Amino acid sequence: MFRNVFRLILMLVGALFVRQVVVLIMRAFSQMAGLPTTPSPSPRQQSGGELKKDPVCGTFVAVASSVKRNVNGEVIHFCSTACRDKYQIA
Repeated sequence: MFRNVFRLILMLVGALFVRQVVVLIMRAFSQMAGLPTTPSPSPRQQSGGELKKDPVCGTFVAVASSVKRNVNGEVIHFCSTACRDKYQIA
């Protein structure tokens, strides 16, 4: 009984070892071929920074990517041109 359990554990450890060796070999070949080893993340638009609340729909929008409107000397930030146009009507 214990012999079978020991064999099973030994087989699992052996399989994990072989898997790691194969992964290392694949990485070495991809580096020699000039291929990236990990997929590069998709480029994302940086919209960090200060957030302002859109007065029309109530969503928060980054100052850097907001649609701005100067009303009576005050800059108001909108999430879209549609919200900006609705604010002009109101």
